[in-house]
Amino acid sequence: MRYYIIAGERSGDLHGGNLVKALHQQDTNAIFRGFGGEHMQEAGVDLLVHYKDLAFMGFVEVLTNLTKISRYIGRCKEDILQFKPDVIVLIDYGGFNRRIARFGKKVGIKVFYYIPPKVWAWRQGRALDLKQNVDRLFVILPFEKPFFKKFDWDVDYVGNPVLDAVKAHVPDNEFLVRHNIDSQESFVALLPGSRKQELNTIVPLMVDVAKRFPDTQFAVAAVNNLDQVMYGGLKDLPNVKFVFEDTYNLLLYAKAAIVTSGTATLETALFKVPQIVVYKTSFITYTVVKWIIQVPYISLVNLIADKEVVKEMIQGDANPDKVSHELNELLNNASYRNNMLANYDEIINILDTGSASQNTARLMTGYLNDNKKA
Repeated sequence: MRYYIIAGERSGDLHGGNLVKALHQQDTNAIFRGFGGEHMQEAGVDLLVHYKDLAFMGFVEVLTNLTKISRYIGRCKEDILQFKPDVIVLIDYGGFNRRIARFGKKVGIKVFYYIPPKVWAWRQGRALDLKQNVDRLFVILPFEKPFFKKFDWDVDYVGNPVLDAVKAHVPDNEFLVRHNIDSQESFVALLPGSRKQELNTIVPLMVDVAKRFPDTQFAVAAVNNLDQVMYGGLKDLPNVKFVFEDTYNLLLYAKAAIVTSGTATLETALFKVPQIVVYKTSFITYTVVKWIIQVPYISLVNLIADKEVVKEMIQGDANPDKVSHELNELLNNASYRNNMLANYDEIINILDTGSASQNTARLMTGYLNDNKKA
């Protein structure tokens, strides 16, 4: 089979790479091409575009880059027609991939969507658009299956690929030594995100908090594909170290974490690290999101648990005073920490349904083979 696979972000590339490996096991003659990153490329995908050229975040940035985004959509459509895939496999990245889904439907190519856009969070009517243009939907959050059932759509719940990735992680026993982190002291992980917009708003907050805890070690989960100047004042603090491209080992040894909202909140929970979730964006983006959002929480941890497990400090609440107070609780209040960890265990039990990548690959190849027999 020929698969055209599209992931437009860092996490999508990770899960896409694992899915491609699983598909290779199910379909030894599989050929892959598409948009993604290093993980997908290493798994065998012939990349047309790297996701770093597609990572636009927030309404303002998307609006100012509409021409560039349209150009990439055009290139993608042309490449799909030349590649002639048996199926287009979409991974997250809703704005871009929903347009490609419509295109696939129009030209008669089967469309599978793995990790669909969070239509349950806002503009829920987009579920109808997905239903019209997607042949099979593979969801990774347990509440998504009943959500889509409301639209008379039976979708496949496959488990969660983040849990797969955490389970597959092989600890580096030399991690603390290699990064010159004092093994006798606990440290706080700082996860500011992997997009420029996230760092612009969250790094100043993290700098202020780290200054208020001069006797506490902090370690930043940093990425190589961003200009290091974006980490700003964090690089100048004596109690802050940097760990590049090794977030899982960082979380493995951390006592607490301050995390920008996103997939990292779930990863932090799965590593059983007590955390504070922070989120700040432009005034325009925040105003629009606040108006249209239809869920009570922004972190995956709280959404899966359907209750407040971790504190979410959003926009004005994401300030040094409130974050510092919560961090002090996480570090020094044992009963508070233990309650959060017990809730993490419940979330892990909910998500643990086997390998999401293997489950998805098995279903995808089954549907494709059934289609060939028909």
